[in-house]
Amino acid sequence: MTEVVSVKFKDSGRAYYFAPDAAYNKGDFVIVETANGISFGTVSKENHEVDDSAVVQPLKKVLRKANDKDHKKIEQNHQKEAEAFKICEEKIAARELDMNLVEVEYSFDGTKITFFFTSDGRVDFRELVKDLAACFHTRIELRQIGVRDEARMLGGLGICGQPFCCKQFLEDFEPVSIKMAKEQGLSLNPTKISGTCGRLMCCLKYEQNAYDYLHSITPPIGSTVKTNEGAATVVDANLLTGNLIVKGKDPDAIPYKTNRKAVKLLSKKSPKVENEGEFEAEEQ
Repeated sequence: MTEVVSVKFKDSGRAYYFAPDAAYNKGDFVIVETANGISFGTVSKENHEVDDSAVVQPLKKVLRKANDKDHKKIEQNHQKEAEAFKICEEKIAARELDMNLVEVEYSFDGTKITFFFTSDGRVDFRELVKDLAACFHTRIELRQIGVRDEARMLGGLGICGQPFCCKQFLEDFEPVSIKMAKEQGLSLNPTKISGTCGRLMCCLKYEQNAYDYLHSITPPIGSTVKTNEGAATVVDANLLTGNLIVKGKDPDAIPYKTNRKAVKLLSKKSPKVENEGEFEAEEQ
């Protein structure tokens, strides 16, 4: 086992393991050593132990707690990022490049500026990099991101009325398929099952395990069950409530409501689900 502390560099996104030099609490601001140099982060989980296999060696270190000078440096960087954003947009317009600038990020020590953008295709931004390097006199990196990453960076409200899941708590994007929407009984109208980013909603993926369990305990439509009134065929099922609409074997029988807890499965007939391709949840 290895003692680590989890650190995030943004409110959303993945937490990374670092070797602590002291005891840290959740919410502490720290200065850490990364592959890209010295960075400013927030402790998302205090000192704890993880399996050695979960740690990527060599494990970088937490150098110290952040002080007032570090916080002031971060404030200055944020101001510079806003200025750099405006300048970069002007350069993009001057070069007539087909790209949408999303965010600008200064490294903690100011030795590198990263510009995040989206585009429908590949963009030759070599001349733009030269323009920006001549303007800022530091290392410049332009990084093309996908629409889901753009949604995470910008934030917003989903169709549920809540802030984007990717902005709140999701650490990684995972593949989402239309089959999940079918199994969850949702409308296949793209506007109903797509997020603001235009991709299938992330909640389809992380809610799928619950629906898999509900499917395993709920008689599917077309199956035969034993009820208090005799054998019947399931004609409709509500996975969340467990309510079933069943119909007796008599052709003139009237359908009636029962619950999965009140019936016994006699024969199972699974509904056909078309095999749909998966939509990748993260673009490169």
